[in-house]
Amino acid sequence: IVMIEDDEGHARLIEKNIRRAGISNTIHHFLDGTSALSFLYDSDHGPVRNGPALILLDLNLPDMHGYDVLKKLRASKVQTPVLILSGVAEMDSKVRSFGFGADDYVTKPFSVQELMARIRALLRQHQHTPAESAVFDDGALKIDFARRQVFLQQQLISLTRKEYQLLSLLALHKGQLITQPQILKDLWGPTHQEDTHYLRILVAKLRSKLNDDALQPKYIITEPGVGLRFLPSASCA
Repeated sequence: IVMIEDDEGHARLIEKNIRRAGISNTIHHFLDGTSALSFLYDSDHGPVRNGPALILLDLNLPDMHGYDVLKKLRASKVQTPVLILSGVAEMDSKVRSFGFGADDYVTKPFSVQELMARIRALLRQHQHTPAESAVFDDGALKIDFARRQVFLQQQLISLTRKEYQLLSLLALHKGQLITQPQILKDLWGPTHQEDTHYLRILVAKLRSKLNDDALQPKYIITEPGVGLRFLPSASCA
C-alpha cells in the first residue's frame, strides 16, 4: 500500500491500524506527491512493475494538488485503485475526484472502522479477475473482457477502472435489471449501498464516453429508483 499524506501523525495512525487489521505489513508513506510519483515511476520506463495494490491519496499536499497526482496516474493507464482522503466534504470535490479516476472518497475525520472496511473492499475488487474470456460485439460497441478493452466504432476508448467495472457488470448480465444497491456493493463495497450519487456520476461519465443519450439510450437504460439494464441498440445488434 502506498500512502501519500502530509500529516505525519495522521499517517502513523492509519498505518498502525492497517497493520493491526492484518490488511498489509508493507506501507510506503510519502509526505508529498513528488516523492510518491518518483517511487511509483521509473523515469525512463513509466510505472514500476509490480506496483502497489492500493494508493491512499490526500488531496491537500504541500507540493501539488492530489488531483494532479491522480491525473498523472490515470493518464499513464495505472489501474491501481485510489482512495481519496480529504477534509473537503463538498460534492464538487467528490465529483472531480471520481472524474479524474478515483475509486473511493473518504472525508476527514472518519472512523478507523469505516476506513479499514473501504480499504478491504477496494483490495478485494482489485484482486478479483473475471474468468470471462468472451467478447461482446454488436457491430458498434465491442468489449473484450479478457483484455479489458472497449472499442466504439472500432476506436479504442479509455475508461477508468470504475467505468469499466460498471460496463462489464451490465454487459455480462445483458437484459437483466441490476439494482442500485447491488451495483454499489459490487463496485464500492457494502458501506456504500446508500450512496446513489456515486452511481449517478459514474453512469453519466460512462454514457458520455459511449455516446449514449440518457433520454434515448442505446445501451444503458435507467429504471428510475430501481437500477440499470444493459440492452444493445436494435440498430446495432
